[in-house]
Amino acid sequence: MASAIRYVTDVDLGLTVVADVFINGSFVAAEQATVSVFERGFLLGDGVYEVIPVYAGRCFELAGHLNRLENSLAGVKMTNPYRDDEWEQLIDTLIQRNGGGDQALYMQVSRGAAPRDHVFPEGVSTSVFVMTNPLKPVSEIVKEHGIQAITLVDTRWQRCDIKAISLLPNSLLKQEAKEAGAEEALLIRDGFMTEGSASNSYAVFDGVVYTAPKDNTILPGITRDVLLSLAREAGIIVVEEAVAESKLSEADELWVSSSTREILPITQLNGQAVGSGEVGPVWQKVDALYQQMKKRAAQ
Repeated sequence: MASAIRYVTDVDLGLTVVADVFINGSFVAAEQATVSVFERGFLLGDGVYEVIPVYAGRCFELAGHLNRLENSLAGVKMTNPYRDDEWEQLIDTLIQRNGGGDQALYMQVSRGAAPRDHVFPEGVSTSVFVMTNPLKPVSEIVKEHGIQAITLVDTRWQRCDIKAISLLPNSLLKQEAKEAGAEEALLIRDGFMTEGSASNSYAVFDGVVYTAPKDNTILPGITRDVLLSLAREAGIIVVEEAVAESKLSEADELWVSSSTREILPITQLNGQAVGSGEVGPVWQKVDALYQQMKKRAAQ
């Protein structure tokens, strides 16, 4: 198992990437990190991941992300390599090694290196990789004017509740949205909206927020949980019920959310204005509450 490939670095990609990563027990410079060519994450996409926003050097909603990681690992029959306190120490160390501030932290656990076979290998240690990159704030232009989205058929697998590293279906859907001049695709399964290609999704009718319930067709988003809690605390009615595709054109507001892009308003869907075509008041209220929570968490 000596063969290895080098992780692509900032120089290779022409990107500004933070210098240090964690891989299989060691903190190393990104250009020194290696992975076996027999790693099942590399060969089969056999692994799970998490992405956590970091504000002022502190992870946002870390407990929720670690709990979701545990659930994803259980879903693919893998054992968590670390306790929560060990993950927290590892993560804090990497954040500080990379300068603190606002970062996007990526955690990946894959099944490990073994001869290629669809059947799970026995006696193989899991592989752990963690990196961070600078976290770019959502632009004021997006907050003022929203984004464009299109609807596409949800062609992904049946276990979208597992945050798996095998993201080719999501990538194809996201690419199709880009080629159509949109920033996101709202996915339709059996006539109902599930979520976005890289986000959870929401529709607002008469001040009531609707979003698909947690089941195998959507990722249980941490940002989703936070914004729904904030909305309810503010007296906004939330209904966890999937919205029919035929009703989307009647929505007053549409949103998507994710850990690194927060809550984004959609003002055009399939080339048509959503509601008034302007960023809606319910989104404005929930986003303001979310920004206040972020500031408190960073103190």
